[in-house]
Amino acid sequence: MSIHTIVTKRFDVASNSGLTSGTPMFRFRLCRLPMCVTTFLFAALFVAPVAPILAQLPHPPHHRRKHMEREQIVELEDEWQRAALAADVPAMDKLLSDDYLGITATGEVLTKAQQLDHMRNRELVLTKLDISELKIKLIGNIAIVTSLAQVEGSSDGEPLQGAYRYTRVYQRLASGSWKITNFEVTPTTPLHHRSANPAKS
Repeated sequence: MSIHTIVTKRFDVASNSGLTSGTPMFRFRLCRLPMCVTTFLFAALFVAPVAPILAQLPHPPHHRRKHMEREQIVELEDEWQRAALAADVPAMDKLLSDDYLGITATGEVLTKAQQLDHMRNRELVLTKLDISELKIKLIGNIAIVTSLAQVEGSSDGEPLQGAYRYTRVYQRLASGSWKITNFEVTPTTPLHHRSANPAKS
C-alpha cells in the first residue's frame, strides 16, 4: 500500500482560460512517494503521538515487584537501626531468623540467642549509628545489603568509635516476611590500629 500526495498544476490562466476574470484554475494529479517518505509520515502521524502515552504506562510486574521488595528491605534496615540504638530486644528478636548467624569484626560467631543476650546484658551500647552507602542486591528470595556505619558507644565496657562495613543477608520466608539470616561487620581500618573493641551488632 502506498501513500499519495497531491500536486497541482495551473492550467487556466488569463491568456487561455476564456474566463473574463482570468482567475487561475488548478487541476490535480497524484504521484507516488518513495517508501522512506511513507515511513516518515507514518511515524509522524501515528507513532509520535502515542509515544508519551506509552511512557506513562505502568512498569511491567517484574519491575514493580523489585521496587516493592527494595522498599521493604529499606524499611527493615530502618527498624534494625532503631532496635540496635535502643537495645530493643523484642524488636531485634522479630527481625532475626531462628537460624541467624552473625560474625563480629574479631571473627566471633553469634547465634540469635547470643546476639540477643549481648543486647540484653548491655555488652554493646550504641549511642550513634549513622548508616550510609546503602546498597541492596535482590536475588530471588534473598536480599544482600551492604552499608557503611559510623558507630559510637561502648563494647564490653570499652569506648567504641569508628567506621565499619556492614553486610546483612535477608531471606523471604514462605509467609512473605523477610528475616535477617546472616550479618558480618568489618572495620574500615585494621584492628591493631584501633584502641576500641569492634561493634558486635
